[in-house]
Amino acid sequence: MYKETTRNIQVEVVPQYISEQSFPEIPVYFYKYTVKITNESNHLIQLIDRHWIITDGRGVVEHVQGPGVVGQQPLIHPGQTYTYDSGCPLPTKTGNMRGTYGIKTAEESFRIQVPLFFLRHPDTFN
Repeated sequence: MYKETTRNIQVEVVPQYISEQSFPEIPVYFYKYTVKITNESNHLIQLIDRHWIITDGRGVVEHVQGPGVVGQQPLIHPGQTYTYDSGCPLPTKTGNMRGTYGIKTAEESFRIQVPLFFLRHPDTFN
């Protein structure tokens, strides 16, 4: 598990290789990641947008930006947690992701960090 806290908002990420959706002969290696966002602040927050920086095992970088996450712009009350699953195909057995979420409160908008996390095929752990 990877964790990062910005302004009392904690982001945890757990990545997992999904062999059933991977096709090494192409090559496409598919990774699922579960994100848990916990609002430890005293303010109601809304996740407005995302910016991902995805780097494959050859160092090729891709930026992915857009509104919300998995089609939602969730409201997260103080002390509450929002969890979602998403995925990322890579042309290599390894890679990493990091990024930011745009957050809005009644008073302001700001960005929070998503921790750097690694995407690894099981045979790369040897």
